[in-house]
Amino acid sequence: MDSTIKDQRENVVKDSIRTINLYMFSDVLNTTGNYSEKDIMLFEKEVKFRQVHKDEVLLTIGEVAKSVFFILKGAIYQYSLKSAIEYHIIDLHLENEWLLNHKSFVSQTPSNCFIGAFTESEILEISIDSIHYLIGQSPAFFQLNKILEHSTSRVYFFDNSLTPLQKYQFIFENKPQLLQKFPLKIIASFLKITPETLSRVREKFAKNKFNS
Repeated sequence: MDSTIKDQRENVVKDSIRTINLYMFSDVLNTTGNYSEKDIMLFEKEVKFRQVHKDEVLLTIGEVAKSVFFILKGAIYQYSLKSAIEYHIIDLHLENEWLLNHKSFVSQTPSNCFIGAFTESEILEISIDSIHYLIGQSPAFFQLNKILEHSTSRVYFFDNSLTPLQKYQFIFENKPQLLQKFPLKIIASFLKITPETLSRVREKFAKNKFNS
């Protein structure tokens, strides 16, 4: 094959990959607001793609959170340790979600929990320094504050005296994928109830749905 033609084809492939990447980054950013093509290109230069293995830790206890993450594929959870073999689940995250340790990231103090991959995952990572840089380049990136706002929604979930049934119903109606990605033992810990209570709640919920 003529080297000129080969180079042209390789350039076409590179351009196609770049176009796909720009669409992907646009979709990611659009979860927080509206951005120009220039903004998207700035974001592309600052964000880092990572393939994360199951059980790989993204943040450890005692480490200061310096990044936020966006899940392209897989499932991530935040947890602390009750014992060497038992986790206390703090939060669960699925594809197309941003996540961070809110308290550690905002205050730049050591984390009191882990962030780890529950499954093989693909994520985007952007550092706090890159976020500050992007905001300096374009005010549009102030919209990334919505990531912080979303991360505090769990406070409402657990601090408004919801019953176990109401908590399960909330997940079923708003994030049913959690019930498919994570085992019931983890779901129970997330809801701050025992596995036995969760079994009773699921049975009652099923009966209510059937009777309605």
